[in-house]
Amino acid sequence: TVGTQTDYRDGEAQTDPYSPEYVVLGGSFHELLTLATLTWGRGLPAGLAEVEMIERAREKRAWEATLPDINDTSQIKKRRKMMEAMERKEWAFREQEIEKLQEVQLKVLMKLLQRWQKNQNELDTKRLDDHWQNYQKTKEEKFKKIQHDYALMLRKLIAKRKNVMGKLERRDIIKEYTDHSSQTYAPLSRIGFFPDNHSERYVVNNFYLNTFAGLCELEASLPDSVTQVNIKAPVPEYATTGYIRRSARLEVELAQVHQALLEKKNKVEEPKKHIRVFEKVEKPVPHPPTPILEKISIEEEEKELAVICLQKLLRGRAIQNMMFAGKEKRLDLIRELRTTHALQEDKQLLLKAEKQMTLALQQQHELQMHKLSSVEIQLAREEGRVLANIFDFLSKELVRLQEERKIHAFVMLAERQRRMREAEESGRRQVEERQRQEEDEIFRQAREGNCSIDSYLKDIILSSMENTAEEQAREEVQRMAVEINDIAYEMESRRTRLQSEEIVAELVYSFLIPEAEKMSVREKGKE
Repeated sequence: TVGTQTDYRDGEAQTDPYSPEYVVLGGSFHELLTLATLTWGRGLPAGLAEVEMIERAREKRAWEATLPDINDTSQIKKRRKMMEAMERKEWAFREQEIEKLQEVQLKVLMKLLQRWQKNQNELDTKRLDDHWQNYQKTKEEKFKKIQHDYALMLRKLIAKRKNVMGKLERRDIIKEYTDHSSQTYAPLSRIGFFPDNHSERYVVNNFYLNTFAGLCELEASLPDSVTQVNIKAPVPEYATTGYIRRSARLEVELAQVHQALLEKKNKVEEPKKHIRVFEKVEKPVPHPPTPILEKISIEEEEKELAVICLQKLLRGRAIQNMMFAGKEKRLDLIRELRTTHALQEDKQLLLKAEKQMTLALQQQHELQMHKLSSVEIQLAREEGRVLANIFDFLSKELVRLQEERKIHAFVMLAERQRRMREAEESGRRQVEERQRQEEDEIFRQAREGNCSIDSYLKDIILSSMENTAEEQAREEVQRMAVEINDIAYEMESRRTRLQSEEIVAELVYSFLIPEAEKMSVREKGKE
């Protein structure tokens, strides 16, 4: 009844629509009161399902209005037939709703399975990428190690080839100091020299440089000319503005040359000094007398030459024997050096042929590895396809078994309801027959006059107690059935992955393996 102005929207100020209070007049009926259970977010705003529910409620109220009166005994059969027809119609509608709900659940399950399959495929792809990257890293590390070993062996072979004959060379200190890449300037750590070791001994620790007090003392000891420098700018001979002309430079150079010529011209030659003291002239040292060899006879000379020749022969033979013994002793080393360094042309050709053969074998090995990898890829693809088919079959069988169990549960529920209705109907008939017999007996006893008020009341009380106990038992049975249904649905909704796996395992062990055994037995029988 009061209008207000606000800074907020209606959606921010009010969460649910306002429902005013109402008063129902006696004897009046409003159809809106039947929808009082619908609230905002739970049925409101009304959709297609709510409209269908309202139409069904209207039809049911119209049907209830057409029912004959319950007190009219002549219309009991008609009323019963109409109620049974309505009950069958409601059961059919309930079955349709259950089927729709099952279809929705099946669609949701299919979406979940597709999402799980997609996530599983992404996870498998990621795992394969990780494995491939790990293998690539291992391959690169091995390749780098092989290259490093290859360069190391090449350096060793080059160093060995420099001194093939195994001659001992003396150390050339001059060559080492002239070559800045030698061990003197750049020693290698593999030889045993580590330049970074004991580097702290080269650090200069000075009191006057590392401490503030030392710096102050050093500054106080220095003269003022060191700390306070006075710089006088030179005065140029010619007034310049930062640039000297070419003519001025020529004049300066000419003046310098003229001054030098004048100094040379005016230079006075100094007179030569006369020798006042005689100098002693030393005589050279006389040469020693030339030795004179005595003449040797021809025979002695021939003997001496023969002895010298014999000595040469003996020494040469001894050296030959030493060389032969050394060659025999180091024959394996000589062969290894010849095979390693390939000194001769034919052996170089053999090494080239071996190299080509090795390359051919490597290419053949690579082709074989490529073929093996392609075969492994095909086998993995076939295995994946077979496993996918098997898992698809198992998933379908699981879904089928679950549907069969659900259908079996619905059948059992329907069978139980049917039996309960039959029991109720038979109990109703028995009660009616018993009432009829009691009424007949009462009428007969009343006619005969042998009954009393006490026995009549006792019979009425007993019959009312039996009826009440039967109704309470029926209500208790229905309540327990509803609770059992709720518990079963709750267990179905709370089923975990482990329980699903147990169901799958039961499927495999109870259906798949016996089915496979039956198929194998059938095939054996056919064979």
